[in-house]
Amino acid sequence: MTFKDRHYSPSEAADLLGVSVKALRLYEEKGFLAPLRSATGWRAYGPEDMARARDIVALRALGLSLAQIGRVLARDEAEMTRVLAGHQAALEGRIAQLTSALAQVGAMRSALGAGKAPAVSELAALAVPAAAPAVAFDLPWPWDGERFALERVASLTFIVGPLFSGKTRLARRLSETLAGAAFLGLERLAGDGADFRAGLAGDVALAARVARAQEWIVEDGGAASDALLALLVALEAPDPAILVIDMIEDGLDPGTQAALVAHLRRRGPQAKPVFCLTRSSAILDLAAVTPAEAVLFCPANHNPPMLVTPYPGAPGYEGVASCLGSPGQRARTAGVIAYRPNGGEEQRA
Repeated sequence: MTFKDRHYSPSEAADLLGVSVKALRLYEEKGFLAPLRSATGWRAYGPEDMARARDIVALRALGLSLAQIGRVLARDEAEMTRVLAGHQAALEGRIAQLTSALAQVGAMRSALGAGKAPAVSELAALAVPAAAPAVAFDLPWPWDGERFALERVASLTFIVGPLFSGKTRLARRLSETLAGAAFLGLERLAGDGADFRAGLAGDVALAARVARAQEWIVEDGGAASDALLALLVALEAPDPAILVIDMIEDGLDPGTQAALVAHLRRRGPQAKPVFCLTRSSAILDLAAVTPAEAVLFCPANHNPPMLVTPYPGAPGYEGVASCLGSPGQRARTAGVIAYRPNGGEEQRA
């Protein structure tokens, strides 16, 4: 991408770079950008600013934290070595996947040449990542046994819905049905950080992974806390193989919510699958959802849960957007419990 020899307004720059104006302001706050100011105080991004911002956006796409980007921009060779090593490992993982897929195609072609046509299901399976499990079950109340099927389990799935939509029951049923899955409920917030740390003392490898993840999140603007520690212990442990987390934002401030989601994304598509119940726009920024992620929406009218494509105008998009609130709004209703009698479930606002 090249830029004309002119200056761009914040909105023009953001549109060209594919980011928000807020992101450009954040890069400026971190000292990465220093746009010119007009006589009236308006920011103006010249060609050099735009080129640097383009590089920052690309580095974020590689999964780097803002602290890491700062070191890369400062030409820190040790940081560059770590970045390249991580990217190499990700590429090697993708190569292994492609090699396996090519071997399957080759075997099918050989069989076809020998007069044995592959089943249609074998051909269809080529479009589904081999490591992505599928799940199907009869939905619990309030859906009265309707069938639900999820063709693949994404590396990161957000579960959203209004009160009494059944999203918590859906999450629990997913954790019960998916092989190797576990449900991490709100009882984690009552845990003592000292207990978590004592448990980590017996597992040096897990403690190191948790420490690295926490360091990354703090560098990216998050804050260390017992609530964050509880999440990281569950995320970094080898078991469970799949994690379903109730209201992942609870106990985390806005900066930590944003940094945690960035951490979940940087793990890559082959990481432990995570389902997150959320109503926070910092956790689920619809403009930031990647193809490796999914959004499950439980409608208020108790139609079956649906996968929502995160683009305005897509079925269910407005419903999802209406359920999300800023971290400040969520904090004002933290701990508020809505209860439906006669067998209904409790739901957090």
